[in-house]
Amino acid sequence: MEHIPHLISVFGWSSLAFLATLGLTPVYLRMVKRFKLGKQIREDTMTGEKASIFNELHAKKSGTPTMGGVIMWGGVVLVILFSRLLALLGVMDHSLLQRGEVYLPLFTLVAVGILGAVDDWFNIKGIGKVKGIKARPKFLFLTLFAVLGAWWFFYKLGFSSIHIPSLGDFDIGLWYIPLFILVIVSTSNAVNITDGLDGLAGGLLILAFAAFGAIAYAKGMFMLATFCGLLIGTLMAFLWNNVPPALYYMGDTGALAYGATLGVMAMMTDALAVLLVVGLPFIIETLSVIIQLVSKKFFKRKVFLVAPLHHHFEKKGWGESKITMRFWILGAMCGVVGLIIGIIGMGNGF
Repeated sequence: MEHIPHLISVFGWSSLAFLATLGLTPVYLRMVKRFKLGKQIREDTMTGEKASIFNELHAKKSGTPTMGGVIMWGGVVLVILFSRLLALLGVMDHSLLQRGEVYLPLFTLVAVGILGAVDDWFNIKGIGKVKGIKARPKFLFLTLFAVLGAWWFFYKLGFSSIHIPSLGDFDIGLWYIPLFILVIVSTSNAVNITDGLDGLAGGLLILAFAAFGAIAYAKGMFMLATFCGLLIGTLMAFLWNNVPPALYYMGDTGALAYGATLGVMAMMTDALAVLLVVGLPFIIETLSVIIQLVSKKFFKRKVFLVAPLHHHFEKKGWGESKITMRFWILGAMCGVVGLIIGIIGMGNGF
């Protein structure tokens, strides 16, 4: 019974985040019309070739509003500030802005979201040869951010071990720093790669954050679980308008930010092994790109008709809704298995 207030808090704040993001949507759409924030379809692949197949599949989406991620992570910020106001007025004992469990993922969400917003702006305005920030400087910024996070976790918070379910904790010392960097950079880019079809990344992120929210709750990290609830609420509001045909896209400002935050969640809950299971759809998508690039560079041939994998299936005629639903099914299966592994492998009575 003592858990009921915490559950009410998680679902209550999640619902408020959902409503706040929905409420921001009309404001955002008016801004889109005023500043013409329409998506520009890329013309070249990462290897410099013409993206003819991609353009064939997605030319109709050119001009669709993007940068919707701003109102998503902006919704999270507004809800947290609202809780702070309620705390100052004495309505609540404390706000959601808690140093131990909320500062780090919130800072990640906003900082990486700003990077993504700049990239989206460059894409919209057609700045640069690739219509956006080039891969190298974007990767460099994410790496520098991850280095800062790794330093903070290792030296300030004392993180130096990883937990393997059912086996226990293993102290890896300074190796924790490069591991942390790899996780943050990988998850942010993996989600960004997956965000290519209406509703695809949004649905998978909901399933992933639901699993980590449950793990955080089971560990007694109630504020972190509530923060997961905020993310899920904003993602649901996004998905409400992103199912085919999409009203708007989250853009890099959403995909990169929510991806990096997912990585931080995994490190904060010491559930890296669970991330490998829960994030399997994102891993598969990323591997398809890596395989395609390596094959084209060294063997001068393509493994997939077009990468990432969801575009390969799209070219084969599956249809967006079928691909998205099947990936959601895979994501749900991975989420359940990852949650079971995470909870059972916790120890301490779980």
